Amino acid sequence: MRKPPRLRPGDTVATLSPSWGGPSRYPLVYELGLRNLERLFGLKIKEYPTARMADEELYFNPKRRAEDINAAFADPEVGGIIASIGGSESVRILPFLDLDAIKAHPKILMGYSDTTTLTTTLNQAGLVTFNGPSVMAGFAQMRHLPGAFAEHVKSMLMEPAETYEFSPYSGWADRYVDWTTAGYDGEVAPLQAHDGWRWIQGEGVHEGVLFGGCIEVLEFLKATPWWPAPEFWEGKILFLETSEEKPEVRNVEYMLRNYGSIGALDRLSGLLVGRARSYTPEEKESLYAMLPRVVGFEFGRKELPIVANLDFGHTDPQFVMPLGIRIQLDCEAKRLRLLEPAVG
Repeated sequence: MRKPPRLRPGDTVATLSPSWGGPSRYPLVYELGLRNLERLFGLKIKEYPTARMADEELYFNPKRRAEDINAAFADPEVGGIIASIGGSESVRILPFLDLDAIKAHPKILMGYSDTTTLTTTLNQAGLVTFNGPSVMAGFAQMRHLPGAFAEHVKSMLMEPAETYEFSPYSGWADRYVDWTTAGYDGEVAPLQAHDGWRWIQGEGVHEGVLFGGCIEVLEFLKATPWWPAPEFWEGKILFLETSEEKPEVRNVEYMLRNYGSIGALDRLSGLLVGRARSYTPEEKESLYAMLPRVVGFEFGRKELPIVANLDFGHTDPQFVMPLGIRIQLDCEAKRLRLLEPAVG
């Protein structure tokens, strides 16, 4: 794995729209995210042509979106790349990526949701990538979320330590105040108290390499050239989370069963599941009951550690999850710890 250089105050980050043209629809939200990147992290912004491009124009031009990504990686002025927001069809840009050129210039690439197509493809190509907040969904709301969120992002991207232990945030929200609200300043729904990580099954201490993203977006990649080869899953700790579209527990079950059917569950060293957005308490309990039934009973991996209700994905604040970095799961101490820095 090639690690990107860390970001430092004064560095330039590129913003672009690899999927949906959210900035063209909600420019004030997008600009708020840019201001927070500048004020909270001391970063400079370089907007690429697709950043504010109209949504319809983006849809009809997947190659142009890919060209922005290629250009941002090749640009010596740019130290990192952060997606404006997610979407639903960035899989269409993958044929146009210049992977050789991208690998020659490793940089921080971060986003979540539909950006999973990019983070997983580039990770398979040998780069450490980052599942984390986007400009409009995460950074725009940062001043209304626990201060630990900004400190966590700094720890992952700017001030890396040799090891890093994840800690639950004190509170969380699963929706934003309507972006069309007059004077919107990044407000979120009232924070709910953290109800704890759920250690579903597993004993002892396990180590592996992080890989994963939005479970629905990963479905878009199955049976394509950008789906991992069978041996890729060996020793991985897979992290999965559900989107704002709120797939039913039975649909998550079908998706997870497929990982067992293709042999991925046999090779994993652990499974991490993000907090399910918009699920009722009863639906969450149904999810927690389904996980060991599919993984442990149906596919015989009763020893595989499973931790759920973790702070990553489509609720805020979220963890930055670095794909390609070693992580340790201690089932006795109930601890998740990165075993190496994600940036150089």
